[in-house]
Amino acid sequence: MNDPGHPSPPGAPPQAPRSRTAGKSAAGRKFRENSQTIVVNAHGALLYVQAEVELGTDILLINPVTEEEQECRVVFIGDLSDKGQRIGVEFLSPAPHFWGVDFTPTDWPGRAPGAPVR
Repeated sequence: MNDPGHPSPPGAPPQAPRSRTAGKSAAGRKFRENSQTIVVNAHGALLYVQAEVELGTDILLINPVTEEEQECRVVFIGDLSDKGQRIGVEFLSPAPHFWGVDFTPTDWPGRAPGAPVR
């Protein structure tokens, strides 16, 4: 999960992947910005955005490493901070490999023995 351009120091937890977001703000204006992911999973992410968005808004999440795009819905609006508005987004269609992370638990019965954990 490390960003090759910004690796975590040895022993530190891995950094969340970077992302870009695009959509329409609460004021109806189009936006496209770099966003900071906080937590990612196979179903979406928790991230900071600068644009003011509303619950239920559809936005586009872009993985800047692969340029893959994924349509999402804002399902959580959190606190505003100096980093931006904290929002939770859910993928509109399954995309378990969007982040380039294997979310399969190491003790999952279907996991191949010795399969690497990324």
